Amino acid sequence: MKESLRILPGREIKFFRKYIQEQWGADFKEDFAFFMNTKNKICLAAKDIGKIDLDKLKINTIGMYFGEYRKEKLRLSIEGSQLIGPLAKKNVVEIPDAFVPLWLKGIDIAFKAKGNDFVIIKNKSDFMGCGKIQEDKILNFVPKARRLMVKDLP
Repeated sequence: MKESLRILPGREIKFFRKYIQEQWGADFKEDFAFFMNTKNKICLAAKDIGKIDLDKLKINTIGMYFGEYRKEKLRLSIEGSQLIGPLAKKNVVEIPDAFVPLWLKGIDIAFKAKGNDFVIIKNKSDFMGCGKIQEDKILNFVPKARRLMVKDLP
């Protein structure tokens, strides 16, 4: 396997599970293989990926993008929030319907919320990603390629 992607050892996986427990109160015990690239992006894949000889392949990512670890903090991807969200007991912000189009367009929302640092954004039963609480707003991290592009919505 290329040097740009490495399989995380058990102690690092344990670290991320503990971090998820402390930040979101989620007991994440799913049995996945964890990978991290040189840009600190974490991907999850089925453990069966170990049956493939990855050394002979030219790859820079495997499985599902789960999140990014920077400055001692984990920011979940949309899919990461959908995995952790149903298990989370804290730092989940439920936004009203009126804010959903803004969020999906990638706009920071003016919304007072309880929580610290990175929070999971939810509307009803939908988990829509991860945002960062900053003063009286939530910073949006929806990637440009995944933003809603509808002109008639606010």
